[in-house]
Amino acid sequence: MSGRIPQYFIEELVARADIVELIGSRLPLKKHGKEFKACCPFHGEKTPSFTVVPDKGFYHCFGCGAHGTALGFLMEHDHLGFVEAVEDLAARVGLDVPHEDQGAVRAAAPSDSLFRTLEKAAGLYAQELIGSDRGKRYFKSRGLTSDTAVTFGLGYAPDSWDFVLRSLGASEADRMNLLQVGLTIEREKRPGVNAGPGYYDRFRDRVMFPIRDARGRTIGFGGRVLDKGEPKYLNSPETELFHKGRELYGLYEARQASRTLTRIMVVEGYMDVVRLHQAGITYAVATLGTATTPEHLQRVFRICQEVIFCFDGDRAGKAAAWRALENSLAFMRDGRQIRFLFLPDGQDPDSLVGSEGKEAFENRLQNALPLSGYLISHLRDQVDMTNADGRARFRDLALPLLQKIPESSFRDILSAEINQSARIDTGLVGAGARRGTGSASKEAATYSRGPSAAGRGSVVRQAIRTLVHYPQIADTAPSSEGLEGIERPGIPLLIELLNDLQENPCANTAGLLERWRGRPDFDPLFKLASSEYPVDAAGAARELNDALAQLFPERGDQRLDELLRKQAREGLSNSERAELQGFLTRPQPLIETAPERAGHRT
Repeated sequence: MSGRIPQYFIEELVARADIVELIGSRLPLKKHGKEFKACCPFHGEKTPSFTVVPDKGFYHCFGCGAHGTALGFLMEHDHLGFVEAVEDLAARVGLDVPHEDQGAVRAAAPSDSLFRTLEKAAGLYAQELIGSDRGKRYFKSRGLTSDTAVTFGLGYAPDSWDFVLRSLGASEADRMNLLQVGLTIEREKRPGVNAGPGYYDRFRDRVMFPIRDARGRTIGFGGRVLDKGEPKYLNSPETELFHKGRELYGLYEARQASRTLTRIMVVEGYMDVVRLHQAGITYAVATLGTATTPEHLQRVFRICQEVIFCFDGDRAGKAAAWRALENSLAFMRDGRQIRFLFLPDGQDPDSLVGSEGKEAFENRLQNALPLSGYLISHLRDQVDMTNADGRARFRDLALPLLQKIPESSFRDILSAEINQSARIDTGLVGAGARRGTGSASKEAATYSRGPSAAGRGSVVRQAIRTLVHYPQIADTAPSSEGLEGIERPGIPLLIELLNDLQENPCANTAGLLERWRGRPDFDPLFKLASSEYPVDAAGAARELNDALAQLFPERGDQRLDELLRKQAREGLSNSERAELQGFLTRPQPLIETAPERAGHRT
């Protein structure tokens, strides 16, 4: 479904969601006054510092700083993308997710029927496996148990051109669904031969591996041929629901096995993943017949900070590993770890874990090459390091790879290792890698506005804090016109908050924070929301007006100074002279009231 999820719906969603019920279904929350506490699921601790604030709709950990709304919790704890989290939360509260399409709002497309088609197909294949000696013999020969088959939903597609078509294609709408999700293929039409559309099953005489998304819904299939035939593995085509470059086989099962994954191992095949999980190595996943993509890495690093690529030691495995390394460089940050494990010739994870067991296999992981070691050894193999020309070529090959890595201590250390290997004066490679990135880094490091810039205890910070804790009081405040031109840190954010909340009222803190998601001020606003503020809504309204009352005269003072300087420098126009006369003869009101707005908007 294309189209943006409207902001009003997101705010309504977090306002209606019971964040205590949501988080309490995953953590043992204990009531503590008006709040709830638990040990934080995002870092190890023995004394609870994870706090849920139900009336404001967010959580915050005072130990590690993790924070978010109900949506944020689903994204961080359940490792869902934003859209997936919205859909999950909407289903919990019984709302349909709308989408904006060219300025108009319409209901979400009925992709549910496609999901239902895939789930029915998965059930059919699983049931067929139970009665198929052929399918069961194959899985038994690979050492799989019936429990493993159930966990992964394994199945069998019989040697029939219309098994799925006959079972699930009763109507034309059903047949179109089968075609849309890639379970059937439309026959070629030949003039004078086919009067109407004809279809046949894509998967025939294959053991079936359902591919699940982050919510456990079947989105596609992988099918392995049982006898000789091509292709050995056949995947579902790209569809509305299934995108090979984004999905990882076994990721849902890995998350189900452990909510606190500390590492993920990426292997090459379905059977590798299934056999490793059965052996107790439940952090294994596989790409779906494609190289590791940036989208894969983004998903993985949202879950954990360590990735191990485990490939066969043959030429194809090494080629896949190098492509994975190249795509990984842009994601290297301090604290992240990427390693590479190459298996003995003729072995793959499936066969190796079957012959030597979990403990021996995991012992091999201790010898996996770190990314830096693999990069250097791979490049050294490409040149003759015994002479200056070869070492110079080594440096030239390394430089563009270094430039892909964000500035960090990791890049500095890798640069030094490359220099040492090439016997180059320390700093040359690093300097080359830094060229062209300085301005971007300075820009990224500049944070020109926000509550943190306003200074602890400042009047601007006080006003912003009251709006964050009680966004509904914005209607009781005057307009922001009197703030324009005040030269104080945080004023642009305060003006934007006031204008936004007065034009589009917001029910609670969680809704306001979701409005700022993805923007530079999101984290500073969340820190203010997480700070203690023992004031009710009426008291907060008084504090906001008091703060603005202190700020508005500043604009008058600044304007008076501007007029006096201009008069001395070049003289004033008639209107400016009248304005100056007004400043000199009349006291300025402390605050502009807005009774018509404060009394009539809710």
